[in-house]
Amino acid sequence: MAYVISDDCIMCGTCEGECPAGAISAGDDKYVIDPDLCMDCGSCAGACPAGAIEQE
Repeated sequence: MAYVISDDCIMCGTCEGECPAGAISAGDDKYVIDPDLCMDCGSCAGACPAGAIEQE
């Protein structure tokens, strides 16, 4: 199960730097996680200051 970023994303970019798989990139209004690259490690969720990342 890949992680997803909700609309609560504040576009700070913290999650992108935390992802060891490089699965996170900036979208139009929030960061997005590529489910094919996500390793389900959860490092992004723990780093998100807005609590916008959760398992799908």
